[in-house]
Amino acid sequence: MPELPEVRAQAQRLAERFVGHALARFDALSFTALKNAAPSPLDALGHPITAIRSRGKFLLVEVGDLTFVVHLMQGGRLEPDEKLSAKPRGGLARWRFDDGPALLLTEYGREHKAGIWVVAGDPEEQAPITGLGPDADAVTVDELAAILGGVSSRLHTFLRDQHHLAGIGRRLANEICHRANLSPFASTRKLTRDEVVRLHAAIGDAVNDSLDYEAGEDHMTRSAERPARVHHRAGEPCPVCGDAIRAVEYVAYTVNYCPTCQTGGKILADNTTSKFLK
Repeated sequence: MPELPEVRAQAQRLAERFVGHALARFDALSFTALKNAAPSPLDALGHPITAIRSRGKFLLVEVGDLTFVVHLMQGGRLEPDEKLSAKPRGGLARWRFDDGPALLLTEYGREHKAGIWVVAGDPEEQAPITGLGPDADAVTVDELAAILGGVSSRLHTFLRDQHHLAGIGRRLANEICHRANLSPFASTRKLTRDEVVRLHAAIGDAVNDSLDYEAGEDHMTRSAERPARVHHRAGEPCPVCGDAIRAVEYVAYTVNYCPTCQTGGKILADNTTSKFLK
């Protein structure tokens, strides 16, 4: 799933191309596209796009008094549409403008979880944005310490919970834990001040490195293309110490880590009942 760096970079690319263009037509190409009934997206017709920005893993397209809040989920993409096919493959919704290309939301596969919420007023006060934690790279050390202290959770699980920090997914969670030299199963409430400082620095570095990479591309990259030290690198040598990267497999995701860098050389049990926390 695209995370904060990929979504933010795509928002910047789209803003450069579409801000200032007046919305001439909006078409929901799939009955799954719109996730709420009101307000109507047609109320935005005739108004120019004033901003395209990101919030966590969401894209926000601001048109007049309305905001189209877009979640790409696993396989969604929001990209310029030059072809204007009547039935684009995977098409969910299309924004047409007074000139130039359209903007097309697509999602391949059968799940059809990507979609759009149309909201009036401040998106932060409405679903689906309300309840999100701060963007992961926007918190201070003290703010992060306070959030960690109020939650009893394993670190990897904490990082992926959008109510705590917005924008981190499976890849970044693996990369952040490795950069911070912390076990992915460390208890959030037991982290020392030094460990919180390391975690804060690791979040910033991982997000910034990924954003730099993504900003150098002209499109949103695929998961396999994104830089990673440990994510999906099981069996490969750790780029820091040379130890073999290990994996803890779950049904929906995999936790990758380096025993030498993160767990004092201990190998974590490859199941959900591992009692090793730190």
